[in-house]
Amino acid sequence: MLSANVVLVTALAYVALLFIVAFVSDRRARAGRVGLAHSPLIYTLSISVYCTSWTFYGAVGSAARDGLEFVTIYLGPTLVFVGWWFVLRKLVRIGRVHRISSVADLVSSRYGKSTTLAVLVTIIAVIASTPYIALQLKAVTISFSVVGSAGNEAVIDVSTAFWVAAGMAAFTILFGTRNIDANERHHGVVAAIALEALVKLVALLAVGIFVVFGVAGGLGEVFAMPGASIVIDPDTVYGPRWMAMTFLAGTAILCLPRQFQVTVVENADEGQLRTASWLFPLYLFLMCCSILPIAIAGLTLLPPGANPDMFVLTLPMAQGQDALALLAFIGGFSSATSMVIVACIALSIMVSNHIVIPVVLRLPVLSQAVSGDMKRLLLVSRRISIGLLLLLGFGYFVASAQSDALAAMGLIAFAGAAQILPAMVGGLYWRSASKAGAAAGMFAGFLVWMYTLVLPNFEGVWFVTHGLMVDGPWGLGWLRPHALFGIQGDDPLVHSVFWSMTVNIVLFVAVSLIREQNPLERLQGTLFVDVFRNPAESEGRFITRSATVDDLYVMTQRILGAEEAQRVFAEFAQRQGATGDMPRPDAAFISHLERLLAGGIGAASARVMISQVVTGETISLDELIRLVDETQQVIEYSQRLEAKSQELQQTAKALQDANERLRLLDAQKDDFLSQVSHEVRTPMASIRSFSEILLDNPDLESERSRKYLKIIQDETLRLSRLLDEILDVSHLDSGQFALRLADVDGARILEHAVETSRGMAASAGVAIDYGPCVEQAPIRADGDRLAQVFMNILSNAIKYNTSEQPRVTVSSRIDGGSYFAYVDDNGPGIPAEDRERIFAKFARGRELTPGHRTGAGLGLSISRSIARMLGGDLELLPEPGRGSGRGGARFRLRLPLRSETAAAAGE
Repeated sequence: MLSANVVLVTALAYVALLFIVAFVSDRRARAGRVGLAHSPLIYTLSISVYCTSWTFYGAVGSAARDGLEFVTIYLGPTLVFVGWWFVLRKLVRIGRVHRISSVADLVSSRYGKSTTLAVLVTIIAVIASTPYIALQLKAVTISFSVVGSAGNEAVIDVSTAFWVAAGMAAFTILFGTRNIDANERHHGVVAAIALEALVKLVALLAVGIFVVFGVAGGLGEVFAMPGASIVIDPDTVYGPRWMAMTFLAGTAILCLPRQFQVTVVENADEGQLRTASWLFPLYLFLMCCSILPIAIAGLTLLPPGANPDMFVLTLPMAQGQDALALLAFIGGFSSATSMVIVACIALSIMVSNHIVIPVVLRLPVLSQAVSGDMKRLLLVSRRISIGLLLLLGFGYFVASAQSDALAAMGLIAFAGAAQILPAMVGGLYWRSASKAGAAAGMFAGFLVWMYTLVLPNFEGVWFVTHGLMVDGPWGLGWLRPHALFGIQGDDPLVHSVFWSMTVNIVLFVAVSLIREQNPLERLQGTLFVDVFRNPAESEGRFITRSATVDDLYVMTQRILGAEEAQRVFAEFAQRQGATGDMPRPDAAFISHLERLLAGGIGAASARVMISQVVTGETISLDELIRLVDETQQVIEYSQRLEAKSQELQQTAKALQDANERLRLLDAQKDDFLSQVSHEVRTPMASIRSFSEILLDNPDLESERSRKYLKIIQDETLRLSRLLDEILDVSHLDSGQFALRLADVDGARILEHAVETSRGMAASAGVAIDYGPCVEQAPIRADGDRLAQVFMNILSNAIKYNTSEQPRVTVSSRIDGGSYFAYVDDNGPGIPAEDRERIFAKFARGRELTPGHRTGAGLGLSISRSIARMLGGDLELLPEPGRGSGRGGARFRLRLPLRSETAAAAGE
């Protein structure tokens, strides 16, 4: 069995180990050997200061009481870090560029380096963190009592809590306030926090593994325990409370002073965020893995009434595992101490920079210019602040000692810190957000949070009577803390978060729209919103001010000390190319010096210090307007570029399509010229040859002469037809193709075309079947052109029919006011990919049936154009023999009947 002395000695030995780690790391960093201290692993482990005793002990208690609700505590930060590119990346860049030293410094710097806002954020942060510090003291005190009493009922010992607070204060003062650094980084503390992160993770996993495999015998057996039905309740995985807690957990990772300190201020390289974006969620997942098994086993195996917050300790002790219980105690001790140390460092920086220094600068007796006096004052004030902060947390612990849930105290702190969120995030993305809007929103939201969530915890203390809680102040029921404005029935946490954040955001936006920004606010707003485009050094372009180099040097000595001040001035003089160790006190140097001092004393205090020695400070409105206009122009230009890019893509696609069409037309043109050349040379060669025969043989017998003359005549007609087709195409393209319309009989014209084609068909060995056909087809058309269409279709059917028994069938019918003429053949048919192309100009039959090199490829194109000019159409129908074993092509010519005939047909 563990004794109190063993636990105490172990805790002291562990604290000594932390002292050694912090001391060695701090010493190496000061010697310039940061090494592992700047690694992404150490950075990520330091962020795990988020996992306090609330998540080590309280998450198990929350699971035992409220089921899966504890997951929200891990889900919120996971979402923020997975989406690090949108908020965290910008926060870290602003922190590095503007030398931000705390969350109060960030808000103050964004809104014109306002001292008022810095004080307001500091007060909110101190009050919101007090319950959290009390929570850590309570967790350590209870765990010490549980281990010391061998798992019996724990007694809260106030004296134990006091000495724990005193020990934490000593460690924090020793390693958190050793020096004033221009970047406010604490390498020793970060190294110690990283070690504690590993210790608490190993401890919690060890207890979880022991429960699963040492107690239950497997994961399945754990979830088969009776306690599983209590813990695993799907009804807790949704609803307003689930969403509110996820929101608060995500907000805490941004707004809690300790989280801002390790995530933003202690960041040495923006690339560390990339690793933390997946490694920190993994760490949270591993911490979460043991929660359910421990909660289920505790509810099942431990006696009724056992404190769920202490299951991590009492389960190993109940199983006789004293060493594991001691490891669990050290894990919980690490969770508590790491949070308190970092929180007190961050809060002490805020108190000294934004409350103590401004007060001192306004007291003439205390503002004497002595080298290093401000540095000493800062160190002393921070050390005193750490003591007072822990004393304040101790007082809250004593006042709320009877509360039985650690998680409730943690949620109070989260809801308080969330009041900083609108001003913080709004300032990062909304250029018009003003100081007045931020102050109004935060102050009002803070008051609503205090009234609806903090005040009820002090029921029965001072003026907080039971009647106030039940009936409201002065009997006004609509002002009851848990039923504000008459809305009741909601969970107190959801109720408080809803009203405080609603009031905060509404006032922040409304007042920002009403109250105009001053020039410095506008400048800072632009620099923050566009931090990736505007470096902080550009501030010197807009603020014109002058000072003597001696006054600036004396002022710098007061804060940094003589040695550090000399180094800073010498480095900038070298950058300017000035002779000696003193730089030119131009606007750029003054702005650089202000940023440097802001890293140590905050932006607002640094501005006050600078203002005491500079003269003639003005902000160039023209330059500021130009900067804002440039930003807007960049946005508009980017939008125009995006629109132009889309237009160019569409144009490029259109050009590509046009180029394809041009290439096709060019190929068709070349083919057409080649074919026309062939078509012209062939008859011309025949005409020339037979003409020469006739000339050279005047006595040639008459029969042969007539034969040769007939050939010459036929070839001449062939040339005429070719020229006519070319002229027709030209007239069709230019819109000069004219039709001589008259009332004609389509049936008679088709019959005449068939009879005319029989000679050609007989020569080619093709049989023509005529019928069934209508006897009359009154239409309005150009008879010669219609005959040309029929002849083109028939000649193609005859010329390209290569079957063993070639046959062409002609038929017609009248249907629905239209005259339809069909020409079918049993030839090879037309491939599917060419069924539309054959109507294009220059598409010839030789491409469809190799070996038949005839025609210029214009007949079908001209025929379709004529048909459409007559109000009809020429189409190639699906293969007539499909499904019957017969192939071939089937053309259909459709022409409208004359109106009176069409009306009669319709009847």
